[in-house]
Amino acid sequence: MKTVILTILAAIALTFDATAQPAHAMNTNQTETATLGGGCFWCVEAVYLRLPGVISVTNGYAGGRTENPTYQQVCGGATGHAEVAQIVFDPAKISYAQLLEVFWQAHDPTTLNQQGADKGTQYRSIILFHDEQQKLAAKKSKQEAQKDFIRPIVTEIVPLKKFYPAEKYHQGYYDANSKESYCRFVIAPKLEKLEHKKVIQPTPQTPKK
Repeated sequence: MKTVILTILAAIALTFDATAQPAHAMNTNQTETATLGGGCFWCVEAVYLRLPGVISVTNGYAGGRTENPTYQQVCGGATGHAEVAQIVFDPAKISYAQLLEVFWQAHDPTTLNQQGADKGTQYRSIILFHDEQQKLAAKKSKQEAQKDFIRPIVTEIVPLKKFYPAEKYHQGYYDANSKESYCRFVIAPKLEKLEHKKVIQPTPQTPKK
């Protein structure tokens, strides 16, 4: 279902600059950056946009070999990239550890290379740490989260080398296309569940531009 939607969108998308961004490019004294993958990046983005303290979320590709990959290349599986979301946040309002707590609740980290009907290495569960502190926090969080799952967590914890922003039509996808079938049947139920558990807010919390 997702592939069909994206094939149509890709055909009409404008060209874009997919220049790689260094792991620390977006960090300032007031913000920190996290890079997480938990299945389709539309889902991850929609969840994290609804957390107070999150400043921005950018969908993209990381963890692979090919430079400047396109969506079609990533879907083919040959690039090694995962669909990820890069999250810029205010650590005074929400911590990296809290972002990880949401991460474990927002997807199934026990399914290898799959989230629901989305199958492929690009949908793998992955945490790409920006520094040693994030690495230690991720390992600790994974260990604690395992208590909530019967099956072993298969989430990769690896260093972020390069992050490639995805095509423009992938950004802010759910909130711009909430009536699309994938959004209604896959993303919306996930958001409703997390909202009911008071994990996220009902609407995006990011600062208005």
